[in-house]
Amino acid sequence: MSAEAVLAALRTRGLTLATAESLTGGLVGAALTAVGGSSDVYRGGVVCYATDLKATLAGVPADVLDAHGPVAPETAAALARGVARACGADVGLATTGVAGPSPQDGHPVGEVYVAAALSGQEPEVRRLHLTGDREAVRAASVEAVLDLLLALADVLLEARPEG
Repeated sequence: MSAEAVLAALRTRGLTLATAESLTGGLVGAALTAVGGSSDVYRGGVVCYATDLKATLAGVPADVLDAHGPVAPETAAALARGVARACGADVGLATTGVAGPSPQDGHPVGEVYVAAALSGQEPEVRRLHLTGDREAVRAASVEAVLDLLLALADVLLEARPEG
């Protein structure tokens, strides 16, 4: 349901969307493209599971990765901005975090950052503390990033004038 609502909110004003995914491995893009007619909104996305691909594919500045690492709010924000730019979209969504089964670089399983970036505005980032197994963390991350974008719907609807 969230994917349909996200696409409808963006379609209302002719806004397009791109995704940068780490721990979700393409699940956000899959949820969006499971909805018929998504191609008029969803431009595409990148799965940047490896840290170096966050820079080369999604445009995360090397200094952000060096200073904060792959699991950080700054990285999530840069992923969202970068993928929107790389895909020529108005809005970028991003997921990064630790799905498990083990902690990563001092970050516990379930520490996740989701971000939404509207062109010309500061990205909105949420830190999540998710529980459950790997599958549950990944599924909850997909829902959280879509819910984040829905929470910003009022901003999106004001982003472009009618007509």
